[in-house]
Amino acid sequence: MADQKRDYYEVLGVDKNADDAAIKKAYRVLAKKYHPDMNPGDKNAEAKFKEASEAYAVLSDPDKRRQYDQFGHAAFDGPGGGAGGFDFNSADFGDIFGDIFGDFFGGGARSRANHNGPMKGANLRTSVRISFEEAVFGCEKEIELTLKDPCRTCNGTGAKPGTSPVTCSKCGGKGQVVFTQQSLFGTVRNVQTCPDCGGTGKVIKDKCPDCHGTGYIASRKKLSVTIPAGIDNGQMVRLREKGEPGRNGGPRGDLLVEAVVSRHPIFQRQDYNIYSTAPISYAQAALGGDVLIDTVDGKVVYTVKPGTQTDSKIRLKGKGVPSLQNKDVRGDHYVTLVVQVPTGLTSSAKDLLRQFDSLTGDSLHEVEKKTGTGDNKDKKKKKKGLF
Repeated sequence: MADQKRDYYEVLGVDKNADDAAIKKAYRVLAKKYHPDMNPGDKNAEAKFKEASEAYAVLSDPDKRRQYDQFGHAAFDGPGGGAGGFDFNSADFGDIFGDIFGDFFGGGARSRANHNGPMKGANLRTSVRISFEEAVFGCEKEIELTLKDPCRTCNGTGAKPGTSPVTCSKCGGKGQVVFTQQSLFGTVRNVQTCPDCGGTGKVIKDKCPDCHGTGYIASRKKLSVTIPAGIDNGQMVRLREKGEPGRNGGPRGDLLVEAVVSRHPIFQRQDYNIYSTAPISYAQAALGGDVLIDTVDGKVVYTVKPGTQTDSKIRLKGKGVPSLQNKDVRGDHYVTLVVQVPTGLTSSAKDLLRQFDSLTGDSLHEVEKKTGTGDNKDKKKKKKGLF
């Protein structure tokens, strides 16, 4: 019954003053969400899809929308009314599905472009390995890969010399074929690429003996790639029109070259900053002084402050990675200073270290004396007759 149906505007989630574009957009979202092809066996989704389609069929038609706005659902009640009293056979679902459901049925308004026109070739993808320093400062690399070029024998037509491709009889040279399909709401008209000619509109009867009808010959080629300063691992360099050949006079696709950056034994990168650790001696940490720090620019001198503790971090400004947008702008280099504890000391060195330790007054030995631990504590107990 009519009073059991939801308001069509409510079904689509639009205002009663919504224009055609808003109604179509709302229906597209609901249709894709609840379409039976996307929800096989789901009766609830099928019901919602039919409800949304019914609402769209009415509100997208100016005359039906005017009737609905005046009389509501009663405008479509009556015999032969289809699901819920609405006659789906009277609606132009060919146009609706042709525009909205091209994705599901392999065609539609968006795929009705002329396939005989120039089309850009497909992009190709490869990779090149570079060192950490090459990624920082940029470099030139040579890569080798298989590329297609128009066949010289047939000049790219794919046909045997002396012959020419003929118009496809299946599509009549249009590159597309029209077919009908039964949906929940009747017959839907759809468009697909012609399977016989692949959308070219032409069929090769006598194929070129060199390219076997493809129109292209594959060969190994070497290309030079400019790696920009500051590129990071996984980023791409695009070589324009170095990909697959285009169709019907269209331009070649692009070649995408991925940078694979090797790990560095000392440096680590995060964005445009570089991180590393550097050892300093115990004396340098205590007294301060100049130390050499490894950077991507070579060794630099840094003055360590007296009393520097292990794991202290310093910043070398502008010693990081150049920006891809401006190579004159660079990140920073952060260095963690690690104090090295000396090993393999000579007797003289040990004596000097003990003297130093005694002078500081903070040695573990001095703490034991102050707290009376060890043998000294036992001797005091014996004097008091505790043992």
